[in-house]
Amino acid sequence: MAQYLSIHPEDPQPRLLTMAADIVRKGGIIAFPTDSCYALGCHLGDKEAVERVRAIRGVDERHHLTLMCRDLSEIAQFARVDNAQYRLLKATTPGSYTFILEGTKELPRRLLHPKRKTIGLRVPAHPVALELLEALGEPLLCSTLMLPGDEAPLTEGWEIQDRLDDHLELILDGGHCGIEPTTVVDLTGHQPVLVRAGRGPLAPFGFD
Repeated sequence: MAQYLSIHPEDPQPRLLTMAADIVRKGGIIAFPTDSCYALGCHLGDKEAVERVRAIRGVDERHHLTLMCRDLSEIAQFARVDNAQYRLLKATTPGSYTFILEGTKELPRRLLHPKRKTIGLRVPAHPVALELLEALGEPLLCSTLMLPGDEAPLTEGWEIQDRLDDHLELILDGGHCGIEPTTVVDLTGHQPVLVRAGRGPLAPFGFD
């Protein structure tokens, strides 16, 4: 049974964030609000937790998971970023974007796309997510909280509890945060490629 904690969406309680970070370090899976929608999060180095996240989502290793980072320097630690990519990242982070980039050797191979050796990375613009990352002291491996067969992510804490109580260790209920996932942009080629139009505006990338 998951612990259920109500957290302030704009001024999150440090004690609750510390609890959440401790649960992640111990191999737990948490649900928490972001600037796009609720997400599942776990420790990037915990193989069993990562497999549980994939099972909850109903996806295999070809589905990109996302490394949620505090800032651009963390992104650069875990992904190969050239000057042009860096300028785009700097102009659009923090924000509701997920970027597909080539992973570095800092990442376990099991987290990367098996053929492309890529991973999703993002810097959120939500106080709970950012303060959680600060409490954890490292990136958090994440996935949109959308269950198999659903057409939209779960967005109410009680609904998350009702459907996933036996599959999570913690639910941080920060209230409704929307159902529109991040805009996903592939930056591995010479030009940005739009993978999914979501909450993040398309104009910074020159997409129509």
